[in-house]
Amino acid sequence: MTDAYLETVDLACERDWRLLFEHLQVSVKPKDMLQISGPNGSGKTSLLRLMSGLMRPTAGDVLIKGISIEQQRNELAHNLLWLGHAAGIKGLLTAEENLTWLAALHNGASREQIWQALAAVGLAGFEDVPCHTLSAGQQRRVGLARLYLDAPALWILDEPFTALDKDAVTQLEKHLAEHCNNGGMVVLTTHHPIQNVPSTFRELDLGQVALS
Repeated sequence: MTDAYLETVDLACERDWRLLFEHLQVSVKPKDMLQISGPNGSGKTSLLRLMSGLMRPTAGDVLIKGISIEQQRNELAHNLLWLGHAAGIKGLLTAEENLTWLAALHNGASREQIWQALAAVGLAGFEDVPCHTLSAGQQRRVGLARLYLDAPALWILDEPFTALDKDAVTQLEKHLAEHCNNGGMVVLTTHHPIQNVPSTFRELDLGQVALS
């Protein structure tokens, strides 16, 4: 019996008639932080999307708590939080409205909790501002505010540091490390060299994964 929360089993991914990786075995346990690295085109984002159930593998499977993703698609939002490379928000909605909608994917949140989350990412006073008027970095922070609400233990993040200033990067690094230290899990891609990592941090370089 494995103690992994997330596992890939003989996972293979083909994009545009090119095999990116195959027979990939990855295990993520509570407190783990796993950085997926590799050159452009090696399949980093594809792997995260496979782990999140947003793509189907060419071969193999992804298990969450020992059960195939295919058998629990209706429950995925309660088992993981996905944050893609884009901010993932609607420009016509306010910061509060966006976060209310996003929080509803998981456990929901009260207005007070949403305002506290926005304040945690430096957006106090911007709650009622339409997001299309915000800077790219502020829009990114609206999406990242989800990480300060009651969210699933597994966070799958594609380039979460994009468009953030130095202080915001430092704060996010600390928050991700604390999440892992408290029993959560983070799988991420980033071109940013992470300075603050938990003791369980490890890296998987897809560029070094041999194709057989």
